[in-house]
Amino acid sequence: MRSIWRTLDKGTAAAVAAACCAVGLFGVSYGASTIAAGFPVWMPIVMAVTVLAGGSELLFFGIVAAGGSPLAAVVAGLLLNARHLPYGLSAPEVFGSGWRRALGIHVLNDESVAFATAPGDQDRKRAAYWACGIGVALCWPLGAALGAGLGSLVPDTSALGLDAVFPVILLALILPALRDRATLRPVLVGAALAVVVAPFVPAGLPVLIALGGLVFALRPPQPTRTEPVAA
Repeated sequence: MRSIWRTLDKGTAAAVAAACCAVGLFGVSYGASTIAAGFPVWMPIVMAVTVLAGGSELLFFGIVAAGGSPLAAVVAGLLLNARHLPYGLSAPEVFGSGWRRALGIHVLNDESVAFATAPGDQDRKRAAYWACGIGVALCWPLGAALGAGLGSLVPDTSALGLDAVFPVILLALILPALRDRATLRPVLVGAALAVVVAPFVPAGLPVLIALGGLVFALRPPQPTRTEPVAA
């Protein structure tokens, strides 16, 4: 841990802290909304510690609260978490080895991967990944516990705007990558798909359907230009 904080510059450390605080605030909204839907207090807290994937947890509770079967909710959550496979392949060098690798995989999430794939040297990427991953692993369950405790007092957390903090932070993290047109095209297609289907499918599924935008990330092979040979 000491080497992590020695490696991080002030700007990156502040960005990691902001992302973790946003996750904690979103966890408050998640815990409160889960209790308002009728689930026991312990359930969102246990899920936050063991699953540690906000989108999948929200999708699970959303499907069950809407009358769906728990098995279908688990399958939907696993499908949504399938995005972690390309996440892991995109930055395998940050996990380390042995027990650290197991812990590093557990703390893999949208925010930590965003820091691990940001521009910079390898030591800074590894330090930012671990700082954000551990921070999220602490702030998410703490926020869920606080939200679960406050759930009966503030049943309508959307009125406080807490649900908007998380997507705003994620958007700020990915904005630099959107300067590349090859990245921007599939992102816009995926976002459009999510917006179109959102009124008609359960919460969480629009994110999964947005993965269809990845089709537009596939580039056809570019023909090799051959220089004419002078006679």
